[in-house]
Amino acid sequence: MIIHVKVRISLRYALKDMHEMLGNIVGGDALIAPPSTKLSEYGLITKKYIENINEVYDDVFVDRYVIMPNHIHMIIIVKNGESRKGHGAMRGNGECCESMRASTPTAAIIPGIIRSLKILVTKECGFSIWQRSYHDRIIRNTEEYHKIRQYIKENPSKWQDDKYYTK
Repeated sequence: MIIHVKVRISLRYALKDMHEMLGNIVGGDALIAPPSTKLSEYGLITKKYIENINEVYDDVFVDRYVIMPNHIHMIIIVKNGESRKGHGAMRGNGECCESMRASTPTAAIIPGIIRSLKILVTKECGFSIWQRSYHDRIIRNTEEYHKIRQYIKENPSKWQDDKYYTK
């Protein structure tokens, strides 16, 4: 199946004060699988809502993501710039809120997705874990796309060299 990709966006957002609340990096020796994040309760909540994005928006696809102890990396692909349920935000029940609109579908979808993810995780956790903003970047070519995908895949194994590593 061929999918016309309108926009690929790389996202990174971190936790308040860089607290390592989403999990711990485990593995990486001869007896254990490659390094990965063992998710905490908050990490599992976050994972649930990241994986729900594909169900809410049929023209948006979370291509790859990794939940690190204190930040998240994601590649989101916007195929046609439209959402099955509008341009708005997710609700906890998977429905879409029509109240948020912008001049272009892509401009509305990404901020709405991130806002919804943060709101839903905050509600379920009982407090906010997120920094105010996030970093996004449009992936301009195939080479950059593959480089970012590889970076996300390898991020747990390079945790001690990560700029967000706090120990």
